[in-house]
Amino acid sequence: MSALVKLNGVSKSFIRGKEELRVLTDIDLSIEEGDFFALMGPSGSGKTTLLNLIGGLDTTTAGYVQVGDTRLDELSSKALAKWRSEHVGFVFQFYNLLPVLTAQRNVELPLLLTKLSRSQRKSNAATALKVVGLEDRADHRPGELSGGQQQRVAIARAFVADPEILVCDEPTGDLDRDTADEILGLLELLNRDHGKTIIMVTHDPKAADHASHVLHLDKGRLVDQVSA
Repeated sequence: MSALVKLNGVSKSFIRGKEELRVLTDIDLSIEEGDFFALMGPSGSGKTTLLNLIGGLDTTTAGYVQVGDTRLDELSSKALAKWRSEHVGFVFQFYNLLPVLTAQRNVELPLLLTKLSRSQRKSNAATALKVVGLEDRADHRPGELSGGQQQRVAIARAFVADPEILVCDEPTGDLDRDTADEILGLLELLNRDHGKTIIMVTHDPKAADHASHVLHLDKGRLVDQVSA
């Protein structure tokens, strides 16, 4: 089976003043379609930077990231933004929901970039909310929902446009243990029953236990890989 995501010789540096700060060094990685990867490592190890490169939010300094048949380094900024909207769903620690919109409208947002009709967007958003168990909260705004419910809305928004990859940056970092386990169970369901490929940054070993593969980064290098 060919890899859905392939990283070849990936390095990433940032310029801070006159100093070059190397964040990632010579990363080689293959992720198959339907995998669930957890990225772990100490603060500053490069986990979120690696996630951002896979999700097309940033570009490499050396090497390349390929998703399917697309080399991300060969895309213009405009083309990369279009690619992200069509192929990647994002889940963040702090939900990033628009407070003035209902859950339904928040979930619909990625579909505004498609050619779907208004009724089809509404139908697709309703289906996504049903998958995450919030069909009865469609008309509630974020301030009327618990933290776990808000993260469920964010997850529904991430997969409503049927992306190839879900990239999740500390998706349970702001939640208590029981709520975190519910969210991780939902991600497992999306991976198992809906075939979503998931790459998740986490500092929590119990969260990583839900993944099928665990990668450890240290000082910008992959140090090992564990399969469940």
